[in-house]
Amino acid sequence: MKAGIVSYGIYIPRYRITPASIGAVWGQDGNSMGKALGIESKSVPAPDEDAATIAVESARRMLRRVRVDPSRIGAIFVGSESHPYAVKPTATIVGEAIGATPVMTAADFEFACKAGTAAIQACLGLVHMDDNVMPMDYALAIGSDTSQGAPGNALEYSASAGGVSFLIGKDDVIAKIDHSISITTDTPDFWRREGMKYPSHAERFTGVPAYFKHVEMCASKVMENMGTKPGDYDYAVFHQPNGKFPVNVARKLGFTSEKIAPGLWTPRIGNTYSASMMMGLAGILDVAKPNDLILGVSYGSGAGSDGFHIEITDAIEDFNRSASPLVADEAGLGMDIDYATYLKFRKKIKMEGE
Repeated sequence: MKAGIVSYGIYIPRYRITPASIGAVWGQDGNSMGKALGIESKSVPAPDEDAATIAVESARRMLRRVRVDPSRIGAIFVGSESHPYAVKPTATIVGEAIGATPVMTAADFEFACKAGTAAIQACLGLVHMDDNVMPMDYALAIGSDTSQGAPGNALEYSASAGGVSFLIGKDDVIAKIDHSISITTDTPDFWRREGMKYPSHAERFTGVPAYFKHVEMCASKVMENMGTKPGDYDYAVFHQPNGKFPVNVARKLGFTSEKIAPGLWTPRIGNTYSASMMMGLAGILDVAKPNDLILGVSYGSGAGSDGFHIEITDAIEDFNRSASPLVADEAGLGMDIDYATYLKFRKKIKMEGE
C-alpha cells in the first residue's frame, strides 16, 4: 500500500499581537506594514512555551484522533529552527511525553522552514523500508517553531509560533502521498549563525531568486512527474512566509484563490516557519473529501523546496477530525497582547539574573 498521513494534530499558541501594536512602538505605520505583508496578526508563545512543548501538544492532539498505540511509532523527527537545546534532541522529549519511547530512531531536523516537510519525507522512506532493515508501523513527523525576529525588524511583523504533527503509515491512511520530490540549491537568502539571537535576511533577495524560484520549480516538477496540471487539483498549499507570497506563487502557477484559501492561515497567525506549509495542509485536511487531490510545496531558506502530490482516501470519512481542534478553531481563539507583554513573553527584555 502507498504510505501517507494516518492522523494529524495542530497547536497554535493563544496569544496574538497585531502589526499596529508593533509599528506604534517603532514609529512605523503598522497597519500599512501588515497590509503589505498580508498579515492581520501573529501568534505569540507564552513564557512557558517553546518548540518542544508545542511539538508535544500537537502530537498528543494527533493521537486523540486515532486508535494507535504510541509504542508502534518507530521514528520521531522534529523539524524546527528554534529547538530549545543546542545539544539535546527535541524528538526524544516528544517521544517520552506521548509514551512512544523507546523508539527505534529519533532526530531533530533543521532546514529553515522546510525542516518539517523534510521529516515527512524521511518518515515515508522508513515506513516503506524492507522488513529486514528497520521495520516499523508508523513514523511521526513534526514541524514546530517559535520563530525569531529582531525588535523593529520587518520579520517581527510575521515571525510567529505553532506546531503540526503528521503520523505517517500504511494502514488506515487518510491522505496518500503518491509522489514527493525536492529542489535544493545554495541560495543564502536568510541565515543565523550559532550564538546569534536573531536571523539576518537579504530583504528583497528572499523573493524571486529564493522563494519563488524554488517553489515554482518544485511545483512544476511534481506536476510534470505526475502528468497533472493545476486544474486537476482540488487544493494547493505553499509555504507562507507572509500572506502575499503564497497568493502570488499560486497565481503564477495557475491555481485559483479558491484552491488555496482553505490552507492560507498566515494572515491570521503569522509565519509558523517549520509548521507553515504543514499548518496549511492540516487546514485542508480539516475540510477535504475522498478523492480530492492536493499539491503541497514547502520552502526553506538556504534554500530548497519539498513537493507533494497527495490524494484523500475514503478513510477520511470515518476519521475522527472532531477529537482535536481544527486549524480554524485554533486560529480563532486569539487573545491580543500589547508590545510590552510581547517583549516579556519572548524574553526580549529580561529580569536581573536571567
